[in-house]
Amino acid sequence: MSKQRLVIIGNGMAPGRLLEHLFEAAPDAYDVTIFNAEPRVNYDRIMLSPVLSGEKTFEDIIIHGDAWYEEHGITLHRGEKVTGIDRVAREVTGASGITAAYDKLVIATGSSPFIIPVPGHKLPGVLAYRDLDDVDGMLRAASRGGRAVVIGGGLLGLEAAAGLKSRGMDVTVLHLMPTLMERQLDPAAGYLLQKELESRGIEVRCGANTKAILGGSEVEGVELEDGTVIDASLVVMAVGIRPSVDLAREVGLEVGRGIQTDLAMRTSDPDVFSLGECAEVDGRVYGLVAPLYQMAKVAAEHLAGPSEAAFAHAETPTKLKVTGINLYSVGDFGDGPDREDVVLRDAARGSYRRVILRDDRVIGAVLYGDVADGMWYNELLKSGEDVSAMRETLIFGQAHQGGRMDADPLAAVANLSADAEICGCNGVCKGKIVQAITDKGLTSLGEVRAHTKASASCGTCTGLVESVMALTLGETFAKKAEGMCDCTDLGHGEVRRLIKAQGLKSIPAVMQELEWKSSHGCAKCRPALNYYLLSDWPGEYKDDQQSRFINERVHANIQKDGTYSVVPRMWGGMTSSDELRAIADVVDKFAIPDVKVTGGQRIDLLGVKKEDLPAVWADLNAAGLVSGHAYAKGLRTVKTCVGSTWCRFGTQDSTGLGIKLEKFLWGSWTPAKVKLAVTGCPRNCAEATCKDIGVICVDSGYEIVYGGAAGLHIQGTTKLGTVKTEEEVIEIAAAMTQMYREQGFYLERIYKWAERVGYDTIKAAILDDTDSRRAYYERFVFSQQFAQTDPWSERVSGVDKHEFKPLAVFGEEAETPASVEPAE
Repeated sequence: MSKQRLVIIGNGMAPGRLLEHLFEAAPDAYDVTIFNAEPRVNYDRIMLSPVLSGEKTFEDIIIHGDAWYEEHGITLHRGEKVTGIDRVAREVTGASGITAAYDKLVIATGSSPFIIPVPGHKLPGVLAYRDLDDVDGMLRAASRGGRAVVIGGGLLGLEAAAGLKSRGMDVTVLHLMPTLMERQLDPAAGYLLQKELESRGIEVRCGANTKAILGGSEVEGVELEDGTVIDASLVVMAVGIRPSVDLAREVGLEVGRGIQTDLAMRTSDPDVFSLGECAEVDGRVYGLVAPLYQMAKVAAEHLAGPSEAAFAHAETPTKLKVTGINLYSVGDFGDGPDREDVVLRDAARGSYRRVILRDDRVIGAVLYGDVADGMWYNELLKSGEDVSAMRETLIFGQAHQGGRMDADPLAAVANLSADAEICGCNGVCKGKIVQAITDKGLTSLGEVRAHTKASASCGTCTGLVESVMALTLGETFAKKAEGMCDCTDLGHGEVRRLIKAQGLKSIPAVMQELEWKSSHGCAKCRPALNYYLLSDWPGEYKDDQQSRFINERVHANIQKDGTYSVVPRMWGGMTSSDELRAIADVVDKFAIPDVKVTGGQRIDLLGVKKEDLPAVWADLNAAGLVSGHAYAKGLRTVKTCVGSTWCRFGTQDSTGLGIKLEKFLWGSWTPAKVKLAVTGCPRNCAEATCKDIGVICVDSGYEIVYGGAAGLHIQGTTKLGTVKTEEEVIEIAAAMTQMYREQGFYLERIYKWAERVGYDTIKAAILDDTDSRRAYYERFVFSQQFAQTDPWSERVSGVDKHEFKPLAVFGEEAETPASVEPAE
């Protein structure tokens, strides 16, 4: 049976989700062609605000990369706006003349921002806030500094304001209504929100009507109706959106506020579907993602075959994606004689909650500050449950019902129904998560994200997802501690994100701005912060030696008797008579009791006294030997076999390539130790398949694998791909190392990082996308200028010597042999 032809106009989040459902239900039913007006792949538009603020990059928010389209045989026309639809000939035409015939057509043209037609609205420097191009324009403006005026105090406007403020601009928000976000918040919550934004240095003017945008060749200011003039170098319009329906109207489809559809998402033409912000279903148009994803699922089921699936309206909660601001609203919170308000205010904590009742049923809720019970109120709203029995304690939340005064999150989640929404961004209910865990044997948060998409977008529901996992898996679920240590409640991911987003460039700055609970940190958090700052600000942040463990500070591994072991580096396990003679002389001179060949093809000098370390290294340096970094959170070794130079089975020069890799990667700090291996043939004598990154030489080139472990945790590697040249191997190894450096949590090995971010994500960024790989590679090369140095020697690259000064051991008293990472 031949495939039908499916053409999709638009490549936003809704059509992307439609295709996911369609390929799952009927993978071979359609040949798919997509016309995308934007010159890029599908990305998560609700994450544009973190891109603007610097918390994420565009690569972080890509939903479907190039490899996904190729895997599913999709023809994607980028930057190709559709100019015509011939419903008789069943053909779509793009602006460049490209045509595509269809059997079924999906129109997902989204919406257009409303631009207030005041004088000056077409000046350069006036932007909307809808897509990545708008964000890029704002970032260019922010790089020049000055003041940004954001017109519109709704969700998008406030997210734009917070992002531009974090980028260093002065920001003024102009809002026509008396309070912010009046469509989602009541005046009391709007007041608290304005107060919080103003405390962050964002000027807010409510009741402000824009008269004109001033300027000649570019924006210079904004004039208000009351005559006030505000200087500005950037104006962002965020006052609303309109469904993009012109194309549908031109071809005779029924159009109201949006493209009108039935509950199956079919338009007035039964072979044409519509979904997303352009669609009007049951008299409503939607702008939040959860209903758009429901549209996608319904349309996919009907495209896959006969179906009874129907779109059903549901109230969608609102959240603001601004770090540190917690608000939640859902349902109807307008005033009326048939309604009853239940309100709780806590001025000291700046929190507010209001639940609106009608006929003893919840019809709306507004929470600011403490939003933990938002989901529970939403459940009561959807179920229509009579709450008269809990009326007196309703406002205190779920933990106070039935005589319970506990606040056990597991109990709260356990009481939720199977169709309770856990992840609003992706429309994932509790039952779907439980079923995925049960059917697929999922045990980690990363696996649940990969299979259900729950918590994969904004991440605010992560705690709820983990609670569902804990309930489903019982004692087998071991949640990692959220905080880095007792000094903070923030996890590693939040700390990494905020360091970058807020431009924090010192340990005291991090501790102050992120509200550390201790004055100086501890042995857990200070080394982690030191690494994150080194990784994020190469060349700007100066390494804090006092925030390193003793092994890293003195380039030697402390032993259980208080002596040290010294491991000189031998590139690729190769050495010479001069190096061996120097080692022998040092052993005799300093009466070093033991000499051992390590598993990493190096020689370990055991039993060195601490006071002898400078002199030992001085003598070794004189013979050209540098530190093997056997202690480092960095490259340890690149293990090699003799390869084609000596072995009759060797297909490539594995030793030579291993030395090149070692010299190129040596010196960069990484979240945890990194070990590589290059083996000369598939017989794998260098054990490449249990290393962090491994290279297996084959007749056709080099097979690259990664994510192995052979310590307390045993794990084989995952294949990344095969390349033809040594140059490609080196570029890929450096790019992957840099991606790991930027995303890994402190002490998180590569295999753990890969499981957390996803093997497909790494493959897409490092192997499939050459531009992304090159960008990571170039950042690695740049960071190498500031790589770690030996304390008593010149680096190979010629960095000046560092004078050795004995340092007090940070955290040494608390360290036990079990907490000191072994050298090999």
